[in-house]
Amino acid sequence: MRISVFPKGELDALTVQRTMSVFEWIDQAGTLPIEGLELYSGMFSETSDQYLDDIAGAAGALGLALPMLCVSPDFTHPDADVRRREFDRHQDLIRMTHRLGGPGASTRVLSGQAHPDVSREQGVAWTVEAIEGLLPLARELDIVLAMENHYKDGFWQYPEFAQQGEVFRQIVDSIDDRVHFGVQYDPSNAIVAGDDSADFLDTVIDRVVTMQASDRSLAAGAALDDLRQSNGTLGYSPLLQHGVIGQGLNDYPRIFGTLAAAGYDGWISIEDGVNGFDEMRASVEYLRVARDTWFGGSTAVAVATHEHARLAAGLPSLALGPLAAPK
Repeated sequence: MRISVFPKGELDALTVQRTMSVFEWIDQAGTLPIEGLELYSGMFSETSDQYLDDIAGAAGALGLALPMLCVSPDFTHPDADVRRREFDRHQDLIRMTHRLGGPGASTRVLSGQAHPDVSREQGVAWTVEAIEGLLPLARELDIVLAMENHYKDGFWQYPEFAQQGEVFRQIVDSIDDRVHFGVQYDPSNAIVAGDDSADFLDTVIDRVVTMQASDRSLAAGAALDDLRQSNGTLGYSPLLQHGVIGQGLNDYPRIFGTLAAAGYDGWISIEDGVNGFDEMRASVEYLRVARDTWFGGSTAVAVATHEHARLAAGLPSLALGPLAAPK
């Protein structure tokens, strides 16, 4: 298992205020004992090949890979022209992922926003159509489209269309490709969606290709049932607080046990630092201990279900270490 970090705490500085450059973030993250960085599409000041090569070079100089690009497409927008622009932009970002991370890197995909008056049937159909349309380019460049169980991009007006697990799984189950499409599992987003995060993992473990890790804790006096909305979700209530991994509501021992039993030995990207960089560092240390405990200290990138799908398709392995046999 390899550890990556995502600049959750610095995202406004990187994308809105522009008081921090992506190169400054790379230097800051490079002080952590990690193997990679997850970047966000909105943090780039330009998209020229030279600029992207400079980013990859800066990360590489610190021994860091760029295995994941976080992207937030809106494939459920009711305006067909907007959906087309989102699709075209996502193709550009797949190419960017390949330039930054090379074959086997992942580009996040989502459904889109829960726009009023877009039915479940229509939203699912638009999302599946978009992802199926992106797959030829993903196959050409050997990039993995990783659909995250998501809550809401910070720049969106509405929450994720496929926030609820049932809708998310309907979309995932509608896409047969297991080589260039899979699930990016986020346990905290499962909690925000009103699910038990470990139970949710059990339902998608055979499709997981990447993972984000964070944790949530309840403020004093708060209860999960008090936060539930009419649709069963929780949303980002101020009573559901961000914190160090392993100190919150997620049952990480059970989650790691499920991952290890399925032969998952891939990237886990930490989404932390909201309360300061010291918390990011503490979360990294927690994952390093977890790696020793649950993954035998392995720093391979070897996802058994994904590798077996590639083998069946006649494609070369992406694993950087031996596959763990499912238990």
